[in-house]
Amino acid sequence: MSERRPFIATYIQSSRPHGVLYVGMTANLFERGRQHRDGAVEGFASRYGCGLLVWYEPLELVTSAKRVWKLELIERTNPGWIDLYPSLCGLAPDPRVKPEDDGEGSVAAFLKRLETDE
Repeated sequence: MSERRPFIATYIQSSRPHGVLYVGMTANLFERGRQHRDGAVEGFASRYGCGLLVWYEPLELVTSAKRVWKLELIERTNPGWIDLYPSLCGLAPDPRVKPEDDGEGSVAAFLKRLETDE
């Protein structure tokens, strides 16, 4: 058993560089990290060999940290809190994707350049 003081953290484990990723949250990262390395707990991380701790962020409180992290993620990628299910099903365009402008960087401008190069 570790003499280190436990702390709450969100963390990411990996099977290898650019491999399978596992995202978790724990009240004792030292113990949870050891469990992942040893494959001591059955589940996704042990099934896919996610034994490398590749990222972690210490947190003060689990309940507030989880909520703050989730809110920041939503606000960063979907600030209007638009329902993404219709776009997931292909019934509507994805509101997170910005429409192309008519300038040099647009898809239409790119296709026009391809036509003129031929």
